[in-house]
Amino acid sequence: MNNKHTKDSYIYTYVHHKNEYDLCRMEMRSFFGFDTQLNYLISPLKVDPSRSPFMEDRLEVIYDGDTISELKEMMKDMKISASTYKVYCLNRMDLGETKKIPHPERRQVERELGLIIEGEPDLDNPEIVFGLVTINNRWYFGRHTKSVSVWREHVHKPHSYSTALNTRVARAIANIAVPEVDGIRAIDPCCGIGTVVVEALSMGIDIVGRDINPFVCVGARENIAYFNLNGTITKGPISEVSEHYDVCIIDLPYNLYTHITREEQFDIIKQARRIADKCIIVTIEDIDDLVEEVGFKITDRCITKKHLFVRQILLCE
Repeated sequence: MNNKHTKDSYIYTYVHHKNEYDLCRMEMRSFFGFDTQLNYLISPLKVDPSRSPFMEDRLEVIYDGDTISELKEMMKDMKISASTYKVYCLNRMDLGETKKIPHPERRQVERELGLIIEGEPDLDNPEIVFGLVTINNRWYFGRHTKSVSVWREHVHKPHSYSTALNTRVARAIANIAVPEVDGIRAIDPCCGIGTVVVEALSMGIDIVGRDINPFVCVGARENIAYFNLNGTITKGPISEVSEHYDVCIIDLPYNLYTHITREEQFDIIKQARRIADKCIIVTIEDIDDLVEEVGFKITDRCITKKHLFVRQILLCE
């Protein structure tokens, strides 16, 4: 019988979206250094599940075993500081080859483990939530954190464009650009109405926005203020940026109202190379040659779809 699981092991569950499946896996690689086609992932790295628009749950593993009985034995000496708690079983859907556990059975196993824990059960507003999951005939128990879909609230911003990135894609792009927030400075020099900037700011990323269109700048500032976020949007071309940043995020201009030549695209990418060590570029055209010409190397990529648009997302370093 195994006892306590390896310290600092985390299980993440995912819900994939058809048009952003590749984007989800690119975000996984950014956070964890690898990806999986499965809808769960096990890693020693701790990531806030609310950062990702694709994560559902995070389980910080305390114990694991082959059977529920083994878990019960391990949990008998468990002490918790919370006065109220609840136990939640994550097997509400198929996880890889492990089939969903029907609702009555999930409630039964939750009760069984809950009776072992000292404290007062509270299903509505517990001080701490414990999670339980079985994957490939092994049971895991630990602290559970549910993802909060903050990005859904950002859909309802005062200003938006039909061709703008949706908030789910924008949030994933911000995560790919800045998987670890501390000490990283980012810039979005073609920020439009600030979709990426809003997502990044809401996750504590140090980012500034910029756009050449003064009316768009006003809209971006109003969008940021609408969600009570603090951010800076300046007006002007990327060529006037004098500071250096760790990462640059560029959604290359395209639509009926923004006619941009290939030369202008090249200049934007060249300026991005000048002001940042790393760049995330979103494009609807093949620009690999332009990226390589300015000295960037494409180290990861994916595509994402929105209506008739097929966007390429390039990680350039």
